[in-house]
Amino acid sequence: MTMKVNEIFFSLQGESTFSGLPCVFIRAAGCHLRCQWCDTAYAFHDGKELSLEEIVRQAESYGCHLVEITGGEPLLQEEAFGLMTALLDKGFRVLLETSGAIDISRVDPRVTIVMDIKCPGSGMSDKMVWNNLQLLKPLDEIKFVIAGREDYEWAKEVLREWKPPQEILFSPVFGQQDPQGMAEWILKDRLPVRFQLQLHKQIWEPQTRGV
Repeated sequence: MTMKVNEIFFSLQGESTFSGLPCVFIRAAGCHLRCQWCDTAYAFHDGKELSLEEIVRQAESYGCHLVEITGGEPLLQEEAFGLMTALLDKGFRVLLETSGAIDISRVDPRVTIVMDIKCPGSGMSDKMVWNNLQLLKPLDEIKFVIAGREDYEWAKEVLREWKPPQEILFSPVFGQQDPQGMAEWILKDRLPVRFQLQLHKQIWEPQTRGV
């Protein structure tokens, strides 16, 4: 059984409540969405077929027990479900970053899901599988990438309607939404969300791959 992988690398976790922690990243190739602000378009097509055993071996080689499966969109590949279980069985703490546009009901319950709800500024908000919100566990996380005030207000309305109990992350689109402006919106509205910047883009050049 093989999976098409764009890259495997070791870096600091740049987002979510795990931000700042050393982490092994497994970036799956392929994505069915085309977000306007996507910063990993290189993963749409480029990748190498690797067996699940080889992927796990490479992950183990870094000596780090936090691993994130990201993309692209990992859940497009059937093998991603088996890979998550294989890593968990090896003692890894597994994070899954997924778009929320694919059913998550088959994800191993031991996985921490970081689900990206696509705002209108992405051009992909109509692709959301809203039932996924009901499938998330309390310790999972929900991320909104905010491209402007319209996205911010839209995200507020989603939170008002769904009232998800998970940790909520608001992230400004790098180079497009002013971080200070968005931080001030959150403070003015007393919004109980976690503001985050992409840490890796503060440390390395924003276009650097494999960090």
